[in-house]
Amino acid sequence: MKVFYALVLVIVLSSCQTENANYESYTSDLDDELITNLINASNGVGTSYYLLPDSDDFSRIPQDPLNPITAEKVALGKLLLHETALGGNPKMDEMNGQYTCATCHPVASGFFSGRRQGIGEGGIGFGVNGEGRTFNTEMPLDSVDIQAVRPPTLLNLAYQDVMLWNGQFGGTGTNAGTEAQWDHIPENAEGFQGVEVQAMQGQLEHRLKVNEEFVDSYNYRTMFDAAFYNIPQSERYTRKTAALAIAAFNRTILANQAPWQEYLKGDLEALNDQQKRGANLFFDKGLCYQCHNGPALKDQEFHAFGFGDFDGSLEAMVLPSIDFESVKKGRGGFTQNPDDDYKFKTPTLYNLADAGAFGHGGTFSTIREVVEYKNNGVAQSTEVPTTQLASQFGSSNLTSDEITDLTAFLKDALRDPDLLRYVPNTVNSGNCFPNNDEQSRIDLGCN
Repeated sequence: MKVFYALVLVIVLSSCQTENANYESYTSDLDDELITNLINASNGVGTSYYLLPDSDDFSRIPQDPLNPITAEKVALGKLLLHETALGGNPKMDEMNGQYTCATCHPVASGFFSGRRQGIGEGGIGFGVNGEGRTFNTEMPLDSVDIQAVRPPTLLNLAYQDVMLWNGQFGGTGTNAGTEAQWDHIPENAEGFQGVEVQAMQGQLEHRLKVNEEFVDSYNYRTMFDAAFYNIPQSERYTRKTAALAIAAFNRTILANQAPWQEYLKGDLEALNDQQKRGANLFFDKGLCYQCHNGPALKDQEFHAFGFGDFDGSLEAMVLPSIDFESVKKGRGGFTQNPDDDYKFKTPTLYNLADAGAFGHGGTFSTIREVVEYKNNGVAQSTEVPTTQLASQFGSSNLTSDEITDLTAFLKDALRDPDLLRYVPNTVNSGNCFPNNDEQSRIDLGCN
């Protein structure tokens, strides 16, 4: 009972979100153990250290000082992320208006790509969760918009200052000292954090087009005016302002309704006993918290776990134009520092149940496979030197039952069940989204 009352006191004092929490009148030994583990893992802070803010509580959401979050930017960014009319700069004219940012980050798969490799222009179809998107065989392969790594989720992006698996997008913080490698950062993007830089560069990479013609053709002028009233009209309807709106919205895409979040707010019945056992393993013996910590359960570091890379198959194509050796080196491929070779950015662990493929190469198909892999400590990639592998790799010694419990925590306790709140009912163009090709319209019921 002492631990329970201590829990109530810690939560009430540390988070205004829990002032009206409906606490249970008892706590189990599992809860006592978990609260102790959370205090230890957070260096004494406790449960509040892991709470995600409400998506409209802008003051508590980490943001770029150069791009303060406002309701007007968020409203505009929510539409632009899903607006297939934004796909206005294709290599093949007939594919105009068929794709957008959400093509590779659909809500149906937890804002991960619905398949192992995302396909922008050059893809057709959607399926049920995005898994049915395939290559358009009538388009030359070298014109298809694909990357050589699996697209990460958009969830919890606010809790990182650099973007991509190698962290190359971002002109502050973590990337301080890497200025010599910033040739990929677009004009006028220096000084912005990674979420903003990715939204700018992504429009170039993924053949999107925002200009005054787009704004007027699809009735976005009023929203741009409201979001960027303090920017001269001559600079208001551009790729840059569109990127700032998309980035502001992306920062609000938080998995703050997951059962784990409800538990942290005081609902001790939000997790079942198996999930609580798994949480205890996560924050203790399993060593997961050493990389996956904080509100988004990720640090801002890069670690080598020897995951495999794309293999050139139809589900993981590598174009000849891509410097794949650099891609495989992860952070080191960007920084050119051998100490960074084969290290990749720690991802968030929320809504993995929706993902379907895991790792930067998408080489695992279930959450349990990843847990078993890290527990066994045998690297998939033969190119990664053992000296580069993270100390946590293969050092947790979990039993099969413990792996089952940990998997239950990752799969179910961390899954926000209502991500549709981040998706508009319609976009201004009236187009189908997240894809607008003929097969996708059939799959999505837009016809």
